[in-house]
Amino acid sequence: MGIRIVVMGVSAVGKSTVGRSLAERLGVPFRDADELHPASNVAKMASGSALDDADREPWLDAVGAELDAAATGVVMACSALKRSYRDRLRHAAPTTVFVHLHGSDSLLATRAAARIDHFMPASLLGSQLAVLEPLAADEAGITVDVDGAPAEIVDRAVAGLDASAEAITPRS
Repeated sequence: MGIRIVVMGVSAVGKSTVGRSLAERLGVPFRDADELHPASNVAKMASGSALDDADREPWLDAVGAELDAAATGVVMACSALKRSYRDRLRHAAPTTVFVHLHGSDSLLATRAAARIDHFMPASLLGSQLAVLEPLAADEAGITVDVDGAPAEIVDRAVAGLDASAEAITPRS
């Protein structure tokens, strides 16, 4: 069974960029959970409205199904902001490990403001920060600081995963 990693965090933290590089480094496919949002969710976010838990449920189920189906492993970029969302993903794919990308509010605001052609407006960053529940001690995963170049962030993620044998050991 391959490793299943969710690169998580708020908008503009670098989930897709870091996730792609991490997947390449680990030799597994990369998927972006944003591609699994129903059109209604994309339209809601594009209009400047935050998603609620009911909006996220079918999306999280689709992400969980993708994780479960990834027999050879996968790195998935997915916000997974709340513990309940991560629990839902782990219910579908119990061996999932989380890499929580974390940065200062000012760094994230700068990155969000610089993004172009993304359906998630910078104005929603605050709502994501308000909802974010960091990984708890009993969750398989690591937290990685995103200050620096993408290659440095990926290096920190790989080192953290390597140092945390429990985080990458599938549980039965």
